[in-house]
Amino acid sequence: MKIYTRTGDKGQTSLIGGRVRKDDIRVEAYGTIDELNAYTGQAAALAARSGDLSDLAQHLEQIMQELFDCGSDLAFADEKQPVYKVTGEPAVELESLIDQYTAQAPDITRFILPGGSDLSAQLHVCRTVCRRAERRIVTLAEHHPVNPEVMIYINRLSDFFFAAARAANARQGMADVEYVRSAEVFRKSK
Repeated sequence: MKIYTRTGDKGQTSLIGGRVRKDDIRVEAYGTIDELNAYTGQAAALAARSGDLSDLAQHLEQIMQELFDCGSDLAFADEKQPVYKVTGEPAVELESLIDQYTAQAPDITRFILPGGSDLSAQLHVCRTVCRRAERRIVTLAEHHPVNPEVMIYINRLSDFFFAAARAANARQGMADVEYVRSAEVFRKSK
């Protein structure tokens, strides 16, 4: 099978049920999900090489599967009641993981900057790309039907990346990088 098809040479691409311009808001939304998936793969590779973080690597690999489902759910040109892949269950699972990883890191009182370990910094890249994906999906939802479970999942996922980045630093014996000019803006956990 050839990788190149030449069908996109004039600036169009195929979606499920039709063709659109490559700068269509649907392509922008699922393309940003694809970018996030690539960064997540990089984080998973770092986690797999980081000793005692194989559980995080496995969670990231599962997230990559779920991100592909999210992209698929955004790739419908035909808006007649598509059968969506993403349900509410993955977001609920993320909430459990967020709680688990949050408990592994010290309480925070100030804003956190990306950094510490390589893995933590990469997870912060994932967090920011995830937020951009969320903005693209919100724009898409203004013009086309969008699976609401995708929006919920992506919103929860950025919180997961934040919690995982902090846990990665803690588990690797590295401090988070605090924003030095920040006042104490978070309350300590009880």
